Amino acid sequence: MASKSHRGGCGLIWSFALTTITDPPKRDRWARLRFSIIGPLLAAPPGPRELNGAFAALAAKTWRHPETGLDVRFGASTLERWYYRARRAADPVAALRDRPRANEGCFPSLSAVAIATLTAQYREHPGWTAQLHLDNLRAACKAGESDGSSPVASYATVRRYLRAQGMHRQARPKRATDGAVAARDRLEQLEVRSFEVEHVAALWHLDFHHASRKVLTRAGAWVKPMLLGVIDDRSRLVCHLQWYLDESAQSLVHGLSQAFMKRGLPRALMTDNGAAMLSEEVTTGLAALGVVHQTTLPYSPYQNAKQESFWGRVEGRLMAMLEGEQALTLDVLNEATQAWVEQEYHRTVHTELRVTPLARYLAGPSVARPCPDSVVLRDALRIEVKRRARRADGTLSLGGTRFEIPARLRHLSEVHVRYARWDFSRVDLVDPRTGAILCPIKPLDKAANADGQRRRLNPAGADLSPLPPTGMAPLLRELLAEYAATGMPPAYLPSTEPASSAPTDNDPQ
Repeated sequence: MASKSHRGGCGLIWSFALTTITDPPKRDRWARLRFSIIGPLLAAPPGPRELNGAFAALAAKTWRHPETGLDVRFGASTLERWYYRARRAADPVAALRDRPRANEGCFPSLSAVAIATLTAQYREHPGWTAQLHLDNLRAACKAGESDGSSPVASYATVRRYLRAQGMHRQARPKRATDGAVAARDRLEQLEVRSFEVEHVAALWHLDFHHASRKVLTRAGAWVKPMLLGVIDDRSRLVCHLQWYLDESAQSLVHGLSQAFMKRGLPRALMTDNGAAMLSEEVTTGLAALGVVHQTTLPYSPYQNAKQESFWGRVEGRLMAMLEGEQALTLDVLNEATQAWVEQEYHRTVHTELRVTPLARYLAGPSVARPCPDSVVLRDALRIEVKRRARRADGTLSLGGTRFEIPARLRHLSEVHVRYARWDFSRVDLVDPRTGAILCPIKPLDKAANADGQRRRLNPAGADLSPLPPTGMAPLLRELLAEYAATGMPPAYLPSTEPASSAPTDNDPQ
């Protein structure tokens, strides 16, 4: 009867524990079981002569294993050890927990030679599995021993040692370049932390995304478009989102200019190291506009994680709702994208921010600056190059096209021009010292020059028309005076000139 009462009480205690604490740690489960067994003895200690009988009675009972749930019994000596340990401690439950092993963290089955070999082996081959490390370790130790009969550690020991030392298996990068290997090592050695700036427009993220499906172009070709996205770091607001057919500097400047005109100028812009992001038009334009250009480390997309997370929203919701559109065009895709961003994404509560991106953006605080007009913006996002002017016809070569230099600047041998490599309709001459625009230049029009009419050139400075030479040069007169001042006669012997005579009758006429 007592056994049934105890089994029922034990079950009641454990059912109560499971309802109050969900899956407690292993050390607590064992400590609570031990305390539930000897707890009645601590609450009502028996007499000195009754203590051994109480231990024997408890040892005869069956208990429930805290991990497997099977029936288990404990010896009287074990119960006696638990009893005295709990009675002498201020916290009985903590005293009944499992004690750490004295040799925990030690690997007696691994010798110093085996540890050194395993460490060097991991440094050379960090992508090997634990089993492959074990097999090669056994082969290396066997070759180094004289008799070759001493076994090496087991698989569990090698695997436990590798984990304890932080020797995790490292995946080989897809591109085995120096930059990819350096990025992998940096990720293993440096911690990764999430960040968020404190002001709106303090940092923007920019990136391109490859679409999961193709669009039909006007030429009748199926092309996978690229999505350019610009996101504010603090509010997660999309400053601009647009699909393009390529990932070029022209597309990037086109989309980034719209983001500036919509949301103003940010303080910093973070991009990856793509060719479009590092183009001279973009880097020069951002510097001219006072925007700090920050690039992520090579092969480290986790640094731009906010942008990467947003692409999942695009594919999971926007592109999923366009699955039924068979003949998807770029115009339809862009219109659907703008509607989805403005009507759903900006007005949906962000799971991390606990507020909508639009509300967080409007709440500020903001450090955005006013955006200049479109002409200033277009002029800033260009490159400046130096070209040699042709003196023969006053032209310069730019992108395989000859441009005419104004006649008033024909005296310049080298000129600086500013232009965008995809737009030759606006090419300006600039002052190399101040960067100020001097004048626009146009491509050479040979057909217009075929009429033969030429403009008279005004003198660029003083009158430089040619004059006839007069007298001896000043330098030569100075040299003659200095030579005469020496008092020495000329260092040459003059020859005797023959006397001239009148012709005679015998002279032939």
